[in-house]
Amino acid sequence: MRFIDRANLLNSVLLAIPSLSAAFYLPGVAPSSYDQGQNVPLFVNHLTPGLSRDDQVYSVFAYDYYHPAFHFCRPDGGAQDVRESLGSILFGDRIRTSPLELHMAQNETCKAICPEVMFDGRSSQFTNRRISQGYTINWIVDGLPAAQLNFDQNTNTKFYNPGFALGDVDDAEKPFLNNHFDIIIDYHRVTAGKDKFRVVGVLVQPESRSDSRLLEDGTADCGTSGNVLILDEDGDTPVTWTYSVYWKESPTAWATRWDKYLHVYDPKIHWFSLINSAVFVVFLVGMVSMILLRALKKDIARYNRLDQFSLEDLDSTSAAVEDGIQEDSGWKLVHGDVFRCPEHPLLLSVILGNGAQLFMMTGVTVAFALLGLLSPSNRGFLATAILLISALFGVIGGYVSARVYKSFGGESWKRNIIMTPLVVPGIIFGGFFVLNLFVWAKGSSGAVPFFTMVALLLIWFVISVPLSVAGSWFGFRQSAIEGPTKTNQIPRQVPPMSGSLRTIPSILLTGILPFGAIFVELYFIMTSLWTNKIYYMFGFLFLCYGLMIITSAATTVLLVYFLLCAENYRWQWRAFMGAGMTGGYVFLNALIFWATRMNFGGLTGAVLYVGYSALIGFVVFILTGSIGFFASWAFIYRIYGSIKVD
Repeated sequence: MRFIDRANLLNSVLLAIPSLSAAFYLPGVAPSSYDQGQNVPLFVNHLTPGLSRDDQVYSVFAYDYYHPAFHFCRPDGGAQDVRESLGSILFGDRIRTSPLELHMAQNETCKAICPEVMFDGRSSQFTNRRISQGYTINWIVDGLPAAQLNFDQNTNTKFYNPGFALGDVDDAEKPFLNNHFDIIIDYHRVTAGKDKFRVVGVLVQPESRSDSRLLEDGTADCGTSGNVLILDEDGDTPVTWTYSVYWKESPTAWATRWDKYLHVYDPKIHWFSLINSAVFVVFLVGMVSMILLRALKKDIARYNRLDQFSLEDLDSTSAAVEDGIQEDSGWKLVHGDVFRCPEHPLLLSVILGNGAQLFMMTGVTVAFALLGLLSPSNRGFLATAILLISALFGVIGGYVSARVYKSFGGESWKRNIIMTPLVVPGIIFGGFFVLNLFVWAKGSSGAVPFFTMVALLLIWFVISVPLSVAGSWFGFRQSAIEGPTKTNQIPRQVPPMSGSLRTIPSILLTGILPFGAIFVELYFIMTSLWTNKIYYMFGFLFLCYGLMIITSAATTVLLVYFLLCAENYRWQWRAFMGAGMTGGYVFLNALIFWATRMNFGGLTGAVLYVGYSALIGFVVFILTGSIGFFASWAFIYRIYGSIKVD
């Protein structure tokens, strides 16, 4: 019973972390206070795909709110773009002004947004398809997304789900369009000399009303609920867009207004996954420690004891020495080759430098998000922070790459300096650019504009590249990291490997264990990413990231130890590829997610999904591979420094 109470207490603490994150706002993100009757701007964003009724995702394309086929009303004088952050643009946000009028604390019933519009057959067909695919409309009021009220049966709680349905399908699977919107806005009263009001929640209840119309006196008749509006794909369909506004005073403080949006889906699964991963890691680390400590302690003692025999004692103690020499096998026999330069040292050092950069960037970003410094109230700030932190840590990438390459004995230092900031980022940017061409050709609003691409190139070449060059210059000025044993001039022959120590089986077995530590959290990240939901469970993510680091290091060290015992001193690439295979499993998991949750009707959507998943898997490959390599390097340096070698 006491264990259950402690578990509930820890559960409450971790679940409170996102709430603390939501309540923390960066300097400069100040609340907006309104007088009664003052205009409150309502901005519109792109339409995004979501889960359909059969719990499938049918598209990865977002569409501009003012796409001609939707026939949404435009403001007088045309829609104006709203300034956005770099990360917001990269994630597809296209925020613009709207003709909807909101006045603080003033209810308004049944207003027409604009005169009647006409859907032709082609527009009706396009819109009906988007309705069947579960597309959602996204509005923004005072920085808060307009949401629909959802009920979670697992936790018996109500929460705000950002976005609301473009339409729905009836019992006959025929789509109908939502053309009336009841906007319910929660406000909080702030008394500071005179009454001021702040927006703390936005709900939208969309309805389909075929009998809504604009009257001759300019007022609107919003019709009745139940008479759904079905767009005729063979002819013209008149549509009148209407809305009502209802203001409701709320005790919710402005600092905690995001709490109702940030909902943990099925927290029991998160906890079971976290506990399972933690137990697995403890078991793995304990097993590795037991194997290595017992075996290494025995080996080191035996090797050092054998070194005490002098040549003069060989005749008198021939039998004992013969027995000892026969036992003198395994990892000590390769002491003269274990620090030998690996194949393709330049490429490996470049990749490891970028891996160190990714490791630092990921750790700092997740830590900042955990502390609430990357609040969801500042749209796109998480992506912007990732870009800027990664660029600033270019100095770490250059330094690590140079130190590793110099320790390998490399001489092409100019090529190392040039390749470190260009090869891996170039692969990522090139893949992103090619995939963006597919998005642009599809006419999606998610296509990154030309000037945003230019901004990315400027961050890359103006910030990251110079810092990487500076880090490389400083790294090459440092002394090389020399091993505790000397390298023989003639390389030792590597015996053939058998069983699980062969290349492919060892890589597959090493990579699957770290993937198991992040599998469940990865599922929630994938769901949030492809269904355009807010992911904010950074407390769980931080713990999973730590478990992944420990698992990657432990499994790779164990692999390298078994390789050395089999007298295989070519551990560098094997360690990197073994831990890096976690990225391969991430990509394979994405393909399984595609087979079970995705249902793309065209080739373009499949290409985009596979392409972006491959980029994510490649980044994880570089990250986990570098963790495994450096853990193995430290392990080898430690054990060979503990033996006496003539």
